[in-house]
Amino acid sequence: MDTSTSTSTTAEGERETAGGGTGATVRYLLTLSRPRFWLYLAGPVIVGVAAAARTPGELFDPLAVALFAYFLLPANLFLYGVNDLFDADVDAENPKKEGREARWQGGRRVVAAVVVSGLLGAGLFAATPALAWPYLAGFGFLAVEYSAPPFRFKTTPLLDSASNGLYILPGAAAFAALSGTHPPLAALVGAWLWTMGMHTFSAIPDIEPDREAGIETTATVLGEERTYAYCGAAWITAAIAFAFVDTRISLLLLAYPVVVFVLYWSEVPTERAYWWYPALNTLVGMVLTMGLLWRLVYG
Repeated sequence: MDTSTSTSTTAEGERETAGGGTGATVRYLLTLSRPRFWLYLAGPVIVGVAAAARTPGELFDPLAVALFAYFLLPANLFLYGVNDLFDADVDAENPKKEGREARWQGGRRVVAAVVVSGLLGAGLFAATPALAWPYLAGFGFLAVEYSAPPFRFKTTPLLDSASNGLYILPGAAAFAALSGTHPPLAALVGAWLWTMGMHTFSAIPDIEPDREAGIETTATVLGEERTYAYCGAAWITAAIAFAFVDTRISLLLLAYPVVVFVLYWSEVPTERAYWWYPALNTLVGMVLTMGLLWRLVYG
């Protein structure tokens, strides 16, 4: 990372947020946390709680509510704050940072908010049983090292994709905390493969900016066409893994490879389709959760 660029950006950000006051800082922090993607972390918690609950009352267990609240906003602020901090120089030329996202502005208040969000996550260890700790620790480690040195997984092809399993770890932690058992291995494998496909698909719009910045990712190495194939293969394999848990979930996940192949053969730009996936993920997550709730209520 170019430290002179990041230092300049941070200094500029301090002036902007200080000049705009607390309201400007809060608005920037909300943008930084990627509201469109909040359910990428909080959604798995909902699924994990619904799968683990033995009675309807357990859906609103204080621990379940606390996990949902943390992974809805603070965890996203922490994850994307670390990401944008260490990508400040790369994002200077990334068109995705205009409009729906924002370039890193820095400033003491912004950095403090990101640090506090991380500390809140560390506080979950005191509130959860030890069975959930490996998943919480895995999330914290990958949330930092995906973007930060020394590992900076996002700049290593295949590891950038594999490390995005961090998105399903909140759900695994919620399941373990409420059920007292680990999630089924096939579910963990299937969900991890699903996140690999999601991450690599989201990297397609970044192929040219990343190449210009000299960053290698799974998508830059494969190129756009083969990245589509990689995503389809990851999602098909995820559906196969979930067949060992419940064939209905497996069939539901087949929506992803179907959509990606439709997009490949259509004229819809990936940069546009990228912003549709939060809606698709929300819909699939809703159907999955409703199925789990139906089972809970009606057996």
